[in-house]
Amino acid sequence: MDEVTDETFADEVLASPIPVIVDFWAPWCKPCEAIEPHLVGIAAKYGGRVRLVRVNVDENLAVSGRYGVLSLPTVMVFAEAEPRETIFGAHPRSHYERAFKPLLG
Repeated sequence: MDEVTDETFADEVLASPIPVIVDFWAPWCKPCEAIEPHLVGIAAKYGGRVRLVRVNVDENLAVSGRYGVLSLPTVMVFAEAEPRETIFGAHPRSHYERAFKPLLG
């Protein structure tokens, strides 16, 4: 999973020609660790139709603030430079798959 920063967010996420799953996380967040395998699995399942990145909220306050990330984990799917789906908290993989499926095909 690639790391995205305040400086690279626009190029890596907003300018992406395919949907991007953005995992807003922090190193101290245990639920963030718990959902990482779910997100990696979903990205693998959809192959080249989606990209998975993460943003460390402790180090990237501008992006986190711009999108109202107030709790962790927060996962957003961006498509066509806009956030299309947001999930707050840790959930089973099936929850993420159901929420993201309309955007990922």
